[in-house]
Amino acid sequence: MRLVPVHLLQPGMVLGKKIYNADGLILLSDGVKLTSSLINRLTDLKLGYVYIEDAATEDIVIPQLISEESRLSAVRSIQASFKNLENQSSLKGSFLHLGKTFSGVVDSVLDEVSSMEVSMVLLTDINASDYNLYQHSLNVCLYTMVLGLSYGYSRNQLYMLSLGALLHDIGKTRVPASIVQKPGRLTDAEFAEMRKHTEIGYDILKNEPNIPLLSAHCAFQHHERLDGSGYPRGIQGQDIHEFAKWIAITDSYDAMTTQRVYQPAKLPHEAVELMYTGSGTLYEQSFLAIFRDRVAIYPPGITVMLSTGESGVVSRIHARIPHRPVVRVLNNPKGEPLRTPYEMDLSQCLSVMICGIGEAVYA
Repeated sequence: MRLVPVHLLQPGMVLGKKIYNADGLILLSDGVKLTSSLINRLTDLKLGYVYIEDAATEDIVIPQLISEESRLSAVRSIQASFKNLENQSSLKGSFLHLGKTFSGVVDSVLDEVSSMEVSMVLLTDINASDYNLYQHSLNVCLYTMVLGLSYGYSRNQLYMLSLGALLHDIGKTRVPASIVQKPGRLTDAEFAEMRKHTEIGYDILKNEPNIPLLSAHCAFQHHERLDGSGYPRGIQGQDIHEFAKWIAITDSYDAMTTQRVYQPAKLPHEAVELMYTGSGTLYEQSFLAIFRDRVAIYPPGITVMLSTGESGVVSRIHARIPHRPVVRVLNNPKGEPLRTPYEMDLSQCLSVMICGIGEAVYA
């Protein structure tokens, strides 16, 4: 299976992974043979890449942090609870169901992620057609959970951190949908309204008996930045709780790597590079370094150009050194297909570098 730019799709190619819409519903199933009309539809959705099956990469497995069944179940739980909040006319009173519902989601996901031999921040939604609050909340939870595990938090700390990550944007349920779902840049007035979601989220969560106060502070502080340029309070450095510093990183990363109507999804290496411009000013430098070391910046299936002039597809990633994956070399320096493709382990071939994301392989 390989990751192919939509503009290079051709009729007859077979879809390797399902494509979802903003509500998590399947638009196109895996195994579907693409036609010109289906390719036009994918182009209209403004998707950047899709997974395609082909003979040269049929054994390449695209890893997942959690199973598709677990993801769908979690998203449905998030969606039901968030929609319930959206439909309530007042926030007075208690929301005891929040703690029960989301504790179950976090415990289930934490068990699954913890059981993996080695967990990494793996690209999740490149096959989704648009940003979605429910998918985003789960993605940020998963990514933050991986970082928390790597950092060595206890089970209780992981639970509070992961619950805070899952609920970091719950305040958006009380911001007008016309603003949250606007397919374009917000006006100054709209952005001022959007910024209120941090305080609203904190107000929803802070007095819930089944929600730890630290988790509520994740909703409150996840847009604060080290240099004081964040919101809602503009606090700096050590005044920001470390849980919120983790979520600031994962929230930004997921926003960058998720397809938007007004902004194409960035590939992981592009997002990480952009985030590093804020190292030490926006994001905690030591946390960002851990994040970098846990991100599969060249996901399996993506085509890469090597410093040797050869090109191929990432076939496997090393958990401890994800920036040095195993590459299945398919083309020689002239761009000609090799009669016998071979695997090059960049963790061993230290003189060879990935120098770009290639498209020539598909031409």
